[in-house]
Amino acid sequence: MPAIDPAHIPANLRPVIEAMCATGAQLSRVIARGPLAGALGAGVGENSDGDQQKALDVMADEMFEAALEGTGVKYYASEEQETVLTLDEGGRFALATDPLDGSSNIDVNVTIGTIFSIFEAAESAEASFLRPASDQIAAGYIAYGPQTLLAVTFGAGTMLFVLDPDTGAFVLAEEKMDLPVAAKEFSINASNRRHWFPPVLAYVEECEQGVDGAKGKNMNFRWVGSLVAETHRILTRGGTFLYPSDARKGYEAGRLRMVYEVAPMAFLVEQAGGKATDGVAPILSLTAEALHERRPFVFGSAEEVDRIAELHG
Repeated sequence: MPAIDPAHIPANLRPVIEAMCATGAQLSRVIARGPLAGALGAGVGENSDGDQQKALDVMADEMFEAALEGTGVKYYASEEQETVLTLDEGGRFALATDPLDGSSNIDVNVTIGTIFSIFEAAESAEASFLRPASDQIAAGYIAYGPQTLLAVTFGAGTMLFVLDPDTGAFVLAEEKMDLPVAAKEFSINASNRRHWFPPVLAYVEECEQGVDGAKGKNMNFRWVGSLVAETHRILTRGGTFLYPSDARKGYEAGRLRMVYEVAPMAFLVEQAGGKATDGVAPILSLTAEALHERRPFVFGSAEEVDRIAELHG
């Protein structure tokens, strides 16, 4: 049985998406075993940006790299590797991935995931990924939680699939996700409050004022610390996510990676009717200038994202 119903996948991308889904299903089984599968959350080194790699980060990267060989992927860029790999000289696609997002949550049974972005391969590895985010032809995430889910877009809406544990295949659950325009929840790491710049602080204080403030409604606060989990919640029931730049050294340009995290999530969110910006400019209008470039990221319900841009003035 195929890993996903091919009827919903563009013919030219079927081998790539099949490989991502089959590997995601395999990785889901490893994650479900938790400590029985070994010390998945153990530190095993650092990636090119100095972030600690967990054993599961490295395992997931190796699994996806191996699975994508022979599928038409020419260039493979991973958050866990310093440079782009060439998998197939004759391939027509360039795939960027964060193989295991949410590493800090591996050992605490919180939803983690895989994020990926696909471009048409250009004349070089660098040109394939350092280009406008709007050039993406597909993007998605696999969420490993109570259910294993695939959210994916090919530029005509965002679809949601659920892994059927009995068959090992991803089954269509929602043909077109519809992110609510308004929001009742916001998500930001409040421990960094003292470092925020004025527009971000103003927005959070506006949310905290609730029904007595400018919004005229109460807002709930949420924070998971896993981008895949945050994105799935917002795609499902609305809300706003902020990972802004702040005054700390190393956070002047935000912390999330443009190529591996920001661009694909922005594509998914906008295809579901939401908005995604760096606080002001739409992410899909921006171009990464370096493979591991970081970028501030604000996304979610359109009304809230517009309000944040307004506060940045």
